[in-house]
Amino acid sequence: MLKKLTLLAMVLSLFTGVVQAETYVVGSGGTYRPFEYENSQKQLEGFDIDIIKAISHAENFDIKLVNTPWEGIFATLNSGDRDIIISGITITDKRKQMVDFSRPYFPAEQSIVVPINATVDSLAALKTLKVGVVNASTGDIVVSDILGKNSTAIKRFDNTPLLLQELYEDGIGAAVGDVGVVKYYIKTHPEKQFKLVADAKFERQYFGIAVAKGNDTLRNKINAGMEKIIADGTYAKIYRTWFDNQVPVLPVQ
Repeated sequence: MLKKLTLLAMVLSLFTGVVQAETYVVGSGGTYRPFEYENSQKQLEGFDIDIIKAISHAENFDIKLVNTPWEGIFATLNSGDRDIIISGITITDKRKQMVDFSRPYFPAEQSIVVPINATVDSLAALKTLKVGVVNASTGDIVVSDILGKNSTAIKRFDNTPLLLQELYEDGIGAAVGDVGVVKYYIKTHPEKQFKLVADAKFERQYFGIAVAKGNDTLRNKINAGMEKIIADGTYAKIYRTWFDNQVPVLPVQ
């Protein structure tokens, strides 16, 4: 029956001149606020979700969003269960061997978070402070390199909200975490008066949108859509909605 309906739609489109938009299944985890998370209606929302919706609109294709657990998320591309993955995925050489990535859409470096009146201006300044990190995160690795993995000056937390609440209560002197997550926290908790401090030693990485290896047609569509939403200001509008006015300049490759 499904094949008959599809054939009928194709025949009707020939007579009406209406072309059916292609639909792609998009996998995204629902546990990484503000990039992707489930709202009270069990629907996915977040920065990543707004970005893929804008790209699909710009390139005139439809999407079906499916909450997809991080464990095994890349395998869903190879199996054909998902056409696109957008889930705060850092582009790495190892992952490039498994999937193909779009152009970068978000800078994913670490950042120092301190009270707005703090004099901290670099990673080196953390050596005299008690520093909080999310356990086993990239921030944990960075701070461990500076203070020593077993340093008693490092305080580890299960998640970013707990980490930044401790900073607000003066239990630690600084925090280090994912820039997108902490920017969103600062935006939604202005009363806590935090600021970000950058350091050139933080490795600059980027998030990318993944498709199956060799699917150049779909990757090119995504890249074309990204180019359009950057050019017309849609990307900047989405970024400001979730983060702040410091809209990044993104590399093409």
